[in-house]
Parts: sequence; C-alpha cells; structure tokens
Amino acid sequence: MDKTNLVENSNHSVSINDRKSIVVLGVKKLNSFDDSEFFVETVMGHMLIKGDNLELLKLDTFQGNLSIKGTVNSINYLESNGKKIKTETVLARLFK
Repeated sequence: MDKTNLVENSNHSVSINDRKSIVVLGVKKLNSFDDSEFFVETVMGHMLIKGDNLELLKLDTFQGNLSIKGTVNSINYLESNGKKIKTETVLARLFK
C-alpha cells in the first residue's frame, strides 16, 4: 500500500490528556519542532502546537501518528489560502 494513500485516507483527531500529553492522528509530516512548538502538516491542514518542555515521543508518518509530552498551551490550525506557509527552523530563529 502506498504511504501517502494510507495517511490521506486516515481520520484526523487530537487527544490531550491533562495538558501533559497530546496524540495527533492524520499526520502527514512533522515540519519542525523544538521544546516550545511543533509545526505539523495533517490531513486537515497545517497545525501549530505550542507549549512548554515539549518532547517528541513517537512519530509514525506511515500510519499518521504523533505523540508529544509536555505542557500543551495552544493548538492552532493555520490557513494557507493557497500560499505556501513559511517554516522557520530553530537555527533561523537563533540568528535573528
């Protein structure tokens, strides 16, 4: 089975447990992450997860699963309106 077809046909869901862990289903790609933010491409669009002491526990892009632990402060879906969303790496932020 093709990798993209498996993820494209998957459902999208977000599960947060006591703001200490989050599981996201329907993940296509993890674009960037650090201890305060994860920028994720899902089947429903781009998602930005912000928090404190965030740590990647599991990433399975074949099945479309992402698990993160840490304090979750916010989740935002970003609208691209046909434009490519600019991703900023940790190094780029350091050298501003």
